[in-house]
Order: sequence, then structure tokens, then C-alpha cells
Amino acid sequence: MPGFFMSFIATPQFMHFPEALPLQSGASIRDYTLAYETYGTLNAERSNAVLVCHALNASHHVAGVYADQPKSEGWWDNMIGPGKAVDTNKFFVIGVNNLGSCFGSTGPMHTNPDTGTAYGSQFPVVTVEDWVNAQALLLDRLGIEQLAVVLGGSLGGMQALSWTLQYPDRMRHAVVVASAPNLNAENIAFNEVARRAIVTDPDFHGGDFYAHNVVPKRGLRIARMIGHITYLSDDVMNEKFGRQLREGIDLKYSTQDIEFQIESYLRYQGDKFSEYFDANTYLLITRALDYFDPAKSTGGNLSLALAKARARFLLVSFTTDWRFSPQRSREIVKSLLDNRRDVSYAEIDAPHGHDAFLLTDPRYVGVMDAYFEGVAKEFAA
Repeated sequence: MPGFFMSFIATPQFMHFPEALPLQSGASIRDYTLAYETYGTLNAERSNAVLVCHALNASHHVAGVYADQPKSEGWWDNMIGPGKAVDTNKFFVIGVNNLGSCFGSTGPMHTNPDTGTAYGSQFPVVTVEDWVNAQALLLDRLGIEQLAVVLGGSLGGMQALSWTLQYPDRMRHAVVVASAPNLNAENIAFNEVARRAIVTDPDFHGGDFYAHNVVPKRGLRIARMIGHITYLSDDVMNEKFGRQLREGIDLKYSTQDIEFQIESYLRYQGDKFSEYFDANTYLLITRALDYFDPAKSTGGNLSLALAKARARFLLVSFTTDWRFSPQRSREIVKSLLDNRRDVSYAEIDAPHGHDAFLLTDPRYVGVMDAYFEGVAKEFAA
């Protein structure tokens, strides 16, 4: 089982692209850099590559640890590595940090080559489709014509789904975990409230806070608190915190003090997030989530939109995930079956909410392990 294996040493890499990348908005970006990491060995036929797409606050650091940071496990280290479900003894795994991020790839805090100052509010809006195009260019540089698998959870799952439509012949399998074909109104609403918290922070300065040497931490804290509530299930929150008060305190009958443990936990998560995440990045990524809708071009007909897909699919959802509910995964499954595509679907009865896709549930790991074992047999024969 994952968790019993030692993590390996990961090394960040960087690829620079001087040429302009056209974006869906009509804008473009040039002289940009993508941060990425690779694990395992690309076989002689170049047929064992797995692209891992990350979610909102993750990065290219998917697995392993950094040599000088023994507690820096990658965000999917329980799933990817030697002997794990995505076995790096068999697969060549690639994690790419998306444009606009704050973890190494070119983002709003970096220098705009046209002005010589930080992009800030001038960083162009990016979409899931733009990220996929940038990933494809990096794969071209690596000499990988076809991927064995594109894998992602949450927003990463949207990217995997988009890969099947933008580059249907460049991949054989798509693994889409805890994701959806688009955001519903409730999800867009949560994103908008989080964005308002950031842009109304007096330290935001219209997105150009870098020039003022400040960080809109108050807005980031609230945005993270809102987001974190949506990642957990009601059962987990009640089991972990319930109505427990902070240790050693009694009710103060105050409207401003932190009294309940859940309040303290959310404040902690918000404080931690505000120390490492970029406010403009948060705005960009949540907007990319809002915009993703592959069925828009077919009048809302997802079956018609997915007719382009050629890959074989595995979809996984979790019963207590109300952010991206199983119903949303079943919409994708139905649309694929309408097109007679090869699709497997697992709905895991797990209590952890949306965060379940990052955890080590034995049934979830078993599904992933079996599927990737089947993929490995394709190029091992």
C-alpha cells in the first residue's frame, strides 16, 4: 500500500519558451517559463509517459521530496512513486506547473518582457485549454509524441478531459478523478465570493500590490477559509471538530473572539495559505475553473462535445464530495457511453469530501492500481 514506500529525491526543472503562446482570450504571452518535474525513465519506444495535471493550489511537485527538504512530499506522493499505484518503475511521470501559478512557471509576480516590471494585473487571463496547449509544447520539447495517460484530480481532471478533445491522438488513456464537465452556479458563486475577498483587501491595489511591497493577506485568508470548507464533508468536519471549544476556554459571548475549534482550524489554514500563495494567481485559477465548459461549443450537448475523444477513460468520484459530486462524473460517463467510448467508473464511498482524491483510501488506491497495471501491460508485452 502507498505510505509504506520511501519517497525518492525530486528535482525541479525549467523550460523556457521565447515564442508567443496564443491564448483563448485573444491575447498571447511570450518569453515564458514552465516549471516541471519528471520521475522514472522514459522507455525506448517513448510509450510509457504519464502527464499529471494539478489542481488549484498544487504544482509540478507531484511526488518525492527535495534533497534539502525531507518533509516536502509531493502533493500526490501517496499515489505516485516506485511500487505505488502509478509506479515510476514502469511509468515516466511528468508534472507541469501551469502558467499563472506562483510555484515556478511564469505568473503575475514575474517580469513582463514588454514593460520590465511585474505583470501584476496585466497578466493575461488563462484557461484550461491554454494550459493544455502549453503542456503539449513542453512534451514536444521532451520528444514525447503520445502519452500513455493524462491524469488529474479536480481542476487537474478538467485538464485531462480537455486533453482528450484538444489532442485526441496524443494520448491513450484519460484518468479523471473528482472532477466535472463544468462548474455549476454554486461553485462559481463560491469562487466569486473568494475573489471579492481578495480584490476588496486594501493591500490588493488593483492587482499591482508587488510595487507597493505588500501582500493582500486578509483577502487570501478569507478565500482559503471559504475554499477549505468546500473541500471537506459535513461528516468529517463534525467528527474532527463538532462543537468543541478551543482547549482551556469557556464561552466568551463575543462576536469577534475565536472560540470554537473549527474557527481556530480555519484561521490556521488561512494564515498558512496567505504566506505562500499569490493573490493574482488565485484570481486567475478560479476564473479558469469558471470558464471551463467543453460543451459550450456544442450548445450544451456534452455527448456531442466528447465525440472527439479517442482515449480510454477511468473516472473516479467520491460519495461525500459535494464540490464535484458523483452526479457530475456520471454526466461524463453517460456522454462517453453515448459515443461508445471505453470507460470505467468507480464511485468510492469515502467520508472525506472533495479532499478524498488526495488521500489513501484502500478502495480508491485499488482502483487506480488495477487500472495503471492494465496500462503498463500494453507497453510491457
